[in-house]
Amino acid sequence: MATSGLMTTYKPMSVAFDKGDGVWLYDTDGKKYLDCISGIAVCGLGHCHPRVTQTIQEQAQRLIHTSNLYRIPHQEALGARLAEVSGMEACFFGNSGAEANECAIKIARLYGHNKGVEKPAIVVADKSFHGRTLATLSATGSRKVQAGFEPLVQGFVRAPYDDLDAIRTIAENNPSVVAILVEPVQGEGGINIPGDDYLSGLRKICDDHGWLLMLDEIQTGNGRTGTYFHYQQHDLLPDVVTTAKGLGNGLPIGACLARGEAAATLKPGNHGSTYGGNPLCCATALTVVDTLLEEKLPERALKLGQRILDGFATQLEGNSIVEEIRGKGLMIGIQLAKPCAELVAQAKDNGLLINVTSDTVVRLLPALVMSDAEADQMVQAVSKLIKDFAAK
Repeated sequence: MATSGLMTTYKPMSVAFDKGDGVWLYDTDGKKYLDCISGIAVCGLGHCHPRVTQTIQEQAQRLIHTSNLYRIPHQEALGARLAEVSGMEACFFGNSGAEANECAIKIARLYGHNKGVEKPAIVVADKSFHGRTLATLSATGSRKVQAGFEPLVQGFVRAPYDDLDAIRTIAENNPSVVAILVEPVQGEGGINIPGDDYLSGLRKICDDHGWLLMLDEIQTGNGRTGTYFHYQQHDLLPDVVTTAKGLGNGLPIGACLARGEAAATLKPGNHGSTYGGNPLCCATALTVVDTLLEEKLPERALKLGQRILDGFATQLEGNSIVEEIRGKGLMIGIQLAKPCAELVAQAKDNGLLINVTSDTVVRLLPALVMSDAEADQMVQAVSKLIKDFAAK
């Protein structure tokens, strides 16, 4: 039973933060913490970035919300900017990554129905995470997320991640499939990075069978892996791409971008959002996009990510508990040989904010504005944490 006025959907740590500055957070007692997860890959520009703060202040003084009954110039400007950056043609704005993925799922279903498919199906991957609405948790490849919420939404076909042969087998045997939804790098699943031919292989399978290739870039997008969107490292275009998290640097906004037939599938009345694309969030996101690109932060993420990987390789070399260190840009995962959730509290006690996912993976998602010195400090602190853990 809730005792603080809140439902018990979270188990928050015994710390509350009062202010932030770049990659640093300060709790209500004034203690300073190095933030290595940036709000779960949200604050890519760090906390209280001056350009973002200024935009929020100026826009909040002018106009926050009108609804999509009317034109919203900031929404149109952001949609055009994202189309330019992504190679897509049209955009729908919601308030979260789950909503962006819901939009993608609805596009795929309507696309299938328009082609005469009675029960359109979408291929999804094991160990994936796409959200916690009923449709997106059904698409998610985790029984832990789904347990207790049955009956799940039907229409998803599951395949191992990074296994093109499995996708080809599905294509040969399931005529109801109309799309595939996959993360270019799995985040919640443990920073799982597929082979270099995976995305291009998916693109070919989709082209051969008339499927939509839909990429969930909720976590990988907005510069985190070294390009604005991760697929831009593979010389291809998806039909649909979703993003959120780093797009608003803390303000709630999600986007579903599409091109070609997918971009024209939804018609007036098919989909909507009361708050989605409001002036405040769109003005802020436009500042975020411009700042990321003008300051070349995607390129910075790639370079800094390699520095961090090299640092961990040196610090943790020969440590028996470390099974693998993997990363793409500023998505870093350190796979340990046993469950390590206790490291989160230990790190917090030492002024360090980290995350453990998939029970055994230390996940780091630092802000793209992290300095070399701060990155080195993170590597030293996390390495010591793991060494002490191994010594026990």
